[in-house]
Amino acid sequence: MTQRALLAAATLTGALASATALAQQPPTIAVVAKVGGIPWFNAMEKGIEQMGEELGVEAYMVGPTSADPALQVRAIEDLISRGVDVIGVVPNDREVLEPVLERARSQGIIVLTHESPESVNIDYDFEMISAQQLGEEHARLMADTTGCEGSYAVYVGGLSVPAHNAWADAAVNWLEENCQGLTPAAERFGVAESVDDSRSTTLDLLRAHEDLAGIMSFGSQGTIGAARAVKERGLAGDVAVVGLFSPGQGRRLVHEGVITGGFQWSPLEAGQAFVALGNLLYEGGEVSDGDALPVLGEITLDGHTIFAAKPVELNADSVDALAELGL
Repeated sequence: MTQRALLAAATLTGALASATALAQQPPTIAVVAKVGGIPWFNAMEKGIEQMGEELGVEAYMVGPTSADPALQVRAIEDLISRGVDVIGVVPNDREVLEPVLERARSQGIIVLTHESPESVNIDYDFEMISAQQLGEEHARLMADTTGCEGSYAVYVGGLSVPAHNAWADAAVNWLEENCQGLTPAAERFGVAESVDDSRSTTLDLLRAHEDLAGIMSFGSQGTIGAARAVKERGLAGDVAVVGLFSPGQGRRLVHEGVITGGFQWSPLEAGQAFVALGNLLYEGGEVSDGDALPVLGEITLDGHTIFAAKPVELNADSVDALAELGL
């Protein structure tokens, strides 16, 4: 072999070795939360970090200072400029995020969402429980607690938050069919990501509606704020408060009989799922209906939405154990 041929072979070998090393580099996975600093997303961040350490990948969460879709857009733009491999997001407004998510995918970034099955410019959305199941479980609890008498109000994190409104739709539809004596006191309120806003809204509703029998919140802070207002008015047990909440944040209100209960999933497991699914796709893995996926278990695939079935019931019997898990 000539010297030139030997040099060419050595160069090719070196290039292949470099390419192999590059392919073996672990991905960087970044998840954009709705808002940082609240217990729900603190638990999600813990799950992201745990799974990142377990898999040996760089994984972290970005928590905007408020539930403003524009802040999520900026965070995603920053992640694109950093060249991360996987972007996960829990959208505050699906439509606002579509252009920036399309840009991320055009640059080869894997995009995952959670609580946003209608998102378009993504690889997959994953849900820990179906929207219908979560909504109907809360509706049944509200019906059992109120006896289907009086009026009720519904809180969501925002009127454009996809999953919250899907859950609320399922709950309201179930009540309309099965609990007709319980009627809406007003249109739904987009206050469930703020304790203060949900508290003040509940106080206003209690003043305006003497027959108010319950608040149903599809957002972790709405349940807490509503319960605080009910407690202030001395109406614990008279006005039902059902919904999602972080067990560590709501356990005392449950034991005081102010929060009736609710259903959710583990935000810690959702954080783990972001990283496990992102890593699976980065390594070339595929997702099919009926697969048993890491963290999510056996799934149902509907288009690009992955549905797991991992509901967690929140009540006086379960809340302490769940709180001890850091949820």
